[in-house]
Amino acid sequence: MTLQNDLLLRAAKQEKVERTPVWVMRQAGRILAEYRAVRSSVSGFIELVSTPELAAEVTIQPVDILGVDAAIIFSDILVVPEAMGLKYEMIEKRGPLFPKTIQTQQDVAQLSSSPEALHYVTDAIKLTKKELNGRVPLIGFAGAPWTIFAYMVEGSGSKTFSKPRRMLYTDPVLSHTLLEKITDTTIQYLKAQINAGADIVQLFDSWAGILKPAHYKTFAVPYLKKIADAITEVPLTIFAKDAYFAREWISELDCQVVGMDWNMNVEETKQITNGKTLQGNLDPCVLYGSFDDIKKHTVKMLDEYKGIHHIANLGHGVYPDIDPDKVKCFIDTIKEYS
Repeated sequence: MTLQNDLLLRAAKQEKVERTPVWVMRQAGRILAEYRAVRSSVSGFIELVSTPELAAEVTIQPVDILGVDAAIIFSDILVVPEAMGLKYEMIEKRGPLFPKTIQTQQDVAQLSSSPEALHYVTDAIKLTKKELNGRVPLIGFAGAPWTIFAYMVEGSGSKTFSKPRRMLYTDPVLSHTLLEKITDTTIQYLKAQINAGADIVQLFDSWAGILKPAHYKTFAVPYLKKIADAITEVPLTIFAKDAYFAREWISELDCQVVGMDWNMNVEETKQITNGKTLQGNLDPCVLYGSFDDIKKHTVKMLDEYKGIHHIANLGHGVYPDIDPDKVKCFIDTIKEYS
């Protein structure tokens, strides 16, 4: 099916675009009353993620309401460890919790390395593609291996992730074994999303910045490379939050887009990323300001990216208490300016 709006894909492939494409991380979520209505109809977040019809509905909401140039399938990075046999719970106001964690080689040996259990995600992608009817591209995604490893070993969110970081020092062999298994599963999962209709895919390395550079180079970059080498069908974006030291390494991988958080300097990043398309990177807190301030900061961001291929976004996910009209102001400013 020919896309009516393929701006994001053309920008990712470094082709000519009439204006800067824009989407927002976490655009399908609590900022929208329409999302909250759907969310209240089910028992919890996990039921919403695993019900294809509802996941498709909330995926499309931001396209209709906010006017973004892409949809991103509504799911969670933690479906991968669940498919591998490590179930998680989503605790209200606390986040994810894994009742069992990975501690030994035996724990790793018991994990599955094939994501057949994630058919509900691919079903949601197929439904979403049908409902979008070519209006905008659909983004698929997964967590990067290090970030998934961090949750599987820690068992929950953490300020320090000291347990997985400790394992890198005390048992590097076990660490590599687990990272390899996560990577193989992630490749299969992303390929399944692409086969179902995802037009571009993104890796979220949410906890990249808590590793020292030497550890990121040893325990993260080789697995990102393996995924980048395997994903040849559609463009790939890698977003490694807070990993300033890793931008050059990531730009050397076979990915098309480098995601930037709001603290990354645009001019510096241009110089070290080998001409890759850049995605980002407005501070989400700008959207708490006045409409005039949002317009001013958005235009300033666009000016900083002049002369390179750019996909406009926030430097992280939109916060749940931000007014959706402020998000729409950000999006509309980009469309009008470009």
